Amino acid sequence: MKVLVPVKRVIDYNVKVRVKSDQTGVDLANVKMSMNPFDEIAVEEAIRLKEAGVATEIVAISIGPEKAQDQIRQALAMGADRGILIKTDQEVEPLGVAKLLKAVAAEEGPELIILGKQAIDDDSNQTGQMLAALLGWAQGTFASKLEKKDGTLNVTREIDGGLQTIALKLPAIVTTDLRLNEPRYASLPNIMKAKKKPLDVKEPGDFGVDIAPRLETLKVAEPPKREAGVKVETVAELVDKLKNEAGVLS
Repeated sequence: MKVLVPVKRVIDYNVKVRVKSDQTGVDLANVKMSMNPFDEIAVEEAIRLKEAGVATEIVAISIGPEKAQDQIRQALAMGADRGILIKTDQEVEPLGVAKLLKAVAAEEGPELIILGKQAIDDDSNQTGQMLAALLGWAQGTFASKLEKKDGTLNVTREIDGGLQTIALKLPAIVTTDLRLNEPRYASLPNIMKAKKKPLDVKEPGDFGVDIAPRLETLKVAEPPKREAGVKVETVAELVDKLKNEAGVLS
């Protein structure tokens, strides 16, 4: 079974995000970038499937600038077999990403596509669902456990009421949640080996996909700073402040 794992280049989760002075976007100058944490979980799960003898090949794919090769190489160092970079300096919206992944899936013929449930930069949580709709494949979102049995993929997913287990017919799309696994660290020997693994570089035009944005960002601004709290002496004073200052009581 071939597994396709999309990975996204994002600002490292430990970095405090800064907004540009002209409020046109986020400042990326001299900022540490890394693989989207949810995608890292997806890569780890694909590797575990291969180690269990379920998967035969893992293909890591990224859509982004030339430097997104770094995130693909990270996936290769973790255990992916080869990579594909669809190079573009343009910001690609979830629908554009889904269309490109559909085109790649048509060429590669994977039985399973595992991707993070969302990216930590835009928090869209849309690509997996859109890709499943475009391909007409079964989907299991927010997966906390995967298990293949008799040609079906059992996905335990997190819902409001607890856990739900569904059986998916392959081919299928799975989006990963935090509790699915803990990604491994790539060892130095594997990092060196990753440099020799194949990585193809393509462009959106090679797939005939229009990635023109359908949304326009008008302004990006930091959230207002939280004001310091105050201590109250009595319940009556608390109710008065909630009613007259906070306006949460009527």
